Amino acid sequence: MDSFLQMITLGSAVLMILAILLQQRGASLGAGFGSSGELYTTRRGLDKSLFEFTIVMSVIFVLSILAGLLLPVISK
Repeated sequence: MDSFLQMITLGSAVLMILAILLQQRGASLGAGFGSSGELYTTRRGLDKSLFEFTIVMSVIFVLSILAGLLLPVISK
């Protein structure tokens, strides 16, 4: 059970890192200095799907960490 949780944690962490790196919000040079020239825009298409996937992966990551911490305590 412990190795299963470790695999889930590692897999969700890698997928979450990739999803974060693939997002293209404010990619202009001015965005690095805090003033991107964009106004608020809604997410559409692949950008929205990638954003939602990132949220799902972060929830799975946090839940797997909590399960890894709580299962040894509960099983005693």
